[in-house]
Formats: sequence, structure tokens, C-alpha cells
Amino acid sequence: MRNKTFCIRLLLFAIFIVSLYAQDVMGQVGGSRGNPFAAMPDPDAVVTYNNPIIPGFYSDPSVCRVGEDYYLITSTFEYYPGVPVFHSKDLVNWEQIGHCIHRKEQLPKGVNIFAATLRHHEGTFYMITTNMGGNFGNFYVTATNPAGPWSDPIFIDIPGIDPDLFFDEDGKSYVISSPFVLYEINLESGELLTEGLKVWNGTGGRYSEAPHIYKKDGYYYLMAAEGGTEEAHSETIARSHSVWGPYTDNPANPILAHANAAGQGNPIQGVGHADIIQAQDDSWWIVFHGYRTVSDKAHHILGRETCLAPVSWPKNGWPVVNGNGVATVNMTCSTLPLKPFPEKPTRLEFDTEELDLDWNHVQLPVKENYSLTEREGYLRLKGAAETMKTRTTSTFVGRRLKDFFFTATTELEFDPKMENEEAGMILLNNGSHFDIMIQKEGGKRILLVKLQFGQTIYTSEAIVLKPGPVNLRVTGKKSTFTFSYAQGNDAYTEIETVDSKFLATETVGFFTGVYVGLYATGNGKVSTANADYNWFEYVINDYP
Repeated sequence: MRNKTFCIRLLLFAIFIVSLYAQDVMGQVGGSRGNPFAAMPDPDAVVTYNNPIIPGFYSDPSVCRVGEDYYLITSTFEYYPGVPVFHSKDLVNWEQIGHCIHRKEQLPKGVNIFAATLRHHEGTFYMITTNMGGNFGNFYVTATNPAGPWSDPIFIDIPGIDPDLFFDEDGKSYVISSPFVLYEINLESGELLTEGLKVWNGTGGRYSEAPHIYKKDGYYYLMAAEGGTEEAHSETIARSHSVWGPYTDNPANPILAHANAAGQGNPIQGVGHADIIQAQDDSWWIVFHGYRTVSDKAHHILGRETCLAPVSWPKNGWPVVNGNGVATVNMTCSTLPLKPFPEKPTRLEFDTEELDLDWNHVQLPVKENYSLTEREGYLRLKGAAETMKTRTTSTFVGRRLKDFFFTATTELEFDPKMENEEAGMILLNNGSHFDIMIQKEGGKRILLVKLQFGQTIYTSEAIVLKPGPVNLRVTGKKSTFTFSYAQGNDAYTEIETVDSKFLATETVGFFTGVYVGLYATGNGKVSTANADYNWFEYVINDYP
């Protein structure tokens, strides 16, 4: 009997091994891959566009259409100017045209801008959002031209975050935020015209946020993000015959999610925080954010990036995202006629009166510490007493990392007078930063790399510099950052290589991505030495 049992077990084990082998073989020859939830790739399909459509830390996208023009905004948290505005003709190619928060007078006490909604109504653009910074609360600003200028904020007394504006066909306007409490609102004054009514509870996912209301076929649809902004992020939807509810859940929720078998192994994770738009050809699309990891572990350095997927939304039905609620990097669906914008030059010569729109400060800058005119053809930075760790009035200007494989280079002329003065190139995320910098030590000008994450600080061996300008370089290879320098006609010398995961959101916290930038500081005292940057170059490298 014991031998019989052993034989049966051995037979079952053999069947199991053979089935696994068969699945593997079938997968190699194009058959079943053992995952019935994942769509089979079509090797003959033409890739029409790639996700993300706006790479780098451009999270919480919201979109609206005016005729055949599309406008999109994203959140910006502690960075200023805040809430970038993009323009597109095809929903795939985007060009930044301005910012909604572009004057100190709008939020003079500081910025921490969470998710925003962009809408167009009767010739006016509305951007509504939450500031968790000094000027705390929910507010909206308006403009007749999305490139700006935008108005001073109108603050509204509603709870929660991530507010949304909805304009009904009868002329009434409504506002709703993360607790799903709905109010009628006076757009001119921001006055709430009704008591708030909780119209939905979501589907039970944690951290419900970013509600949007749409009207289609006589239904009011209420869509929101649930599950938190990590791997469990998703998008759910409900509907009602009245804007005041009750709202009935879509039985196929979530309509967008990668925390399932269908999205398992997808290069894009954490998808959600979406907005739906109907194109001029009546097709439907959804913009949303997701992040790309740098390793098998869930570490991402570029932040949450804006992506796009098609939506099927039949009459009286529910919206279906890309057939199965999953989006891919290589999309093969039909698009609007593509109208790309000219590529920007890789090298930025500091020969203009203002920096490009993709450059930001941390918080509101002290204007006297930045100049593009004091020395012609140079960006001059004057080090404040604050360091990058304080994230207040520190002297910093940078742009988002948008690629895993890149090389960023600058030429710096900096001759510090005191040992507290430093300047250089920086990789920054949520107060943690990696720097390649110039200082003075023992009467000599030196170069070193400093890695700071949390309370941990590492510094490389100091290198004594020759007189004259210094080229500083950071090279990204997805899972690593390498710092190097050169002077004159010398070849670049590598100083340090560090794992990029130490600047990942999972390591340093919060909701942003890595910036690469230029900085100067007096480390507790105002610096007297000027840091003059001649140019900055950002090159996308080929995959190895």
C-alpha cells in the first residue's frame, strides 16, 4: 500500500513537471504562456506610441480639450513654478507652454501642490488643486490663455484633497474632493451654495482620491483613484442618474490596474490617478500616471509619469480601458493623426533672460541669487546660507530626470573664498541628494562627491583641482549613477558610482522623482563667491 501511494505521488509530481515544461515550450513558440489574464502580444502589430507620453516626474495628470487642442497639467509638490501646462494636437506628443502657479503673489507662503484638475468652461480655463504648503487649502485659479497669466487663487472651504470641478448642462457648477462630498459652487466667488453631501464611498480601496465627474448618455459618472499611489494603485468608477447620487459601482471595477495577474511583470506599475477625455473624432482616451522601476525590486527614481491608453465607452455602458484594464509601454492602438513637436537641443546655453519652462526651484526662489545677465552667457548662482537639506530658500535650479540612461554635463567656474562655500551639480529627491561639487580646503580648491540619504552622509576622497573651469558630469545607467569630472582637454575621470535606488521614492519617501540640477550654498553663511555655469547638457544614451 505504501509503495502504491508513493507511485501515485510520483506520477502526480511528474505530470506537474511536464505541464510546467509544456507551458514554457508553448510560450517560446507563441502558444499559451500560462497566464490567461494577460493579453498575447501581436508580433505583427505596429507600435503607434510609447508610454509614458510625458516621461519623468509628471504625476496626477488632468486633461481637457478645446476644439482640436488638448491641454494637460500635473502636480508639482514643493517645486516652483508649479503645475506645468502642456499642449498637444494628438494626445501623444506634448509641449510645455507655461505654469499655473508662476508668481510669488499667488502663494507667497510657499508651495506643496498636490493633484490638480484642469477644465475649460465658457472661454475660461480653471485649475483647481490643494496646497499643503504655507498657503494651506483648496483653491482654483483661472486664465483665458492656458499659457498664462493665471489669476490669484480663490480659496474654497471644502475638506480633503484633489478637488474636481464639474459644469452641468443646466449652468450649475459643482466641486468635489477626496471624501466624495459634493457641493454646488459659485464660480465667481468660490462661495458654496449648498451643504455638502457625501455621494459615494468608493469601492473599499484605501486612500480614495482624485475624483472626477463626467456626464454621458444621461448618466453622471464618478471616477476616482483607490489603493494608494504604490503598487495597489487603481482606478474605479460608479454612476448615477443624478449628480447627487446615489452612485452605483461598476461591477467590473477597477477599470485600470496593474496589481493583478494581467499587469504582473508590466514595466509600468502603480497606475491610477486618471482623467478621461473625448477626442474630436469621438474616440475616448484616458491619461494616468504610473512608474517604471529600476530593478526587480519596486524602486523607482523617475517619479510617477504620465501615460495614455484608449478607452471603449459604448452608449449606456461602462468605460473599458485598453480592452483589459492594462496599458503597455509599446502601444499598438490607432491614434489621432500624430503631430510631433520639434526636438529641443540637448545643450542649453545660458544666453537668454529666462530659463526654459522645464527648470524649477525648490520653493519660492530668492531672485537675487540667480542671474542670467550679470555675466553674459552664464547662469550665475549665489549661495544662500541654507543647504538643500532645508528645502526653503536654498539656491538650486534643476530639471526632472526623464530617462534611465542619460549623461548630464555642465561647465562650472567657481573659486570659493571660504571653506563653507560650495557649488556643483546635484541629483535631488525629497531632500536627499548626491552632489559632485567644488569646495576649498586647506587653501586649495578641491572636488569631491557627497552622497546624502537620510542621516547617512558619504564623501569621496578630495581631488585637488587646477586653476580654471571644471566640467562636472553625471551618467545614469538605470540602476546606477556615476560621477566624473574633467578640466581643459583632459579625459573624464570617474570618481564614484552609487546605486540609484538610494534616491528612489521607496527609499527617500514622498511623491516626487529625481531632479538633476545646479546649486550653490554657503553652508550656514551667505556665500560671497559666485558660481558661474557656462552651459548645461542633457543627452539620452542608448541602452547598453
